[in-house]
Amino acid sequence: MIALVTLLVAFPLGFLLRHRPAAFVAYLAVYLYALTIQTGYLTRAWVRGDDSAFPQQPDVGLGYLAVTLAILAIGCGLVALGHHLGTRRRRRDHSADLAEH
Repeated sequence: MIALVTLLVAFPLGFLLRHRPAAFVAYLAVYLYALTIQTGYLTRAWVRGDDSAFPQQPDVGLGYLAVTLAILAIGCGLVALGHHLGTRRRRRDHSADLAEH
């Protein structure tokens, strides 16, 4: 779920929002909401006996932590890339407007 949210939301937020901190905060808000839902769903399934996401014997969960942090890092990279491309596009459009006047 968080991978899908990252792919659908991270780049557009960076591209559309003018202020980079606002884009990162918006992405983090969406990411953390999706992470909460995903973790609750997986924990509920684990409690009912499904051990496909977590092992039968509880452990520290470092694998899950590593994957979610990697997805977060990729999302932040997509936000930064989107912001860079959005800023370049806005500058180019603004300079074209000035040249016409």
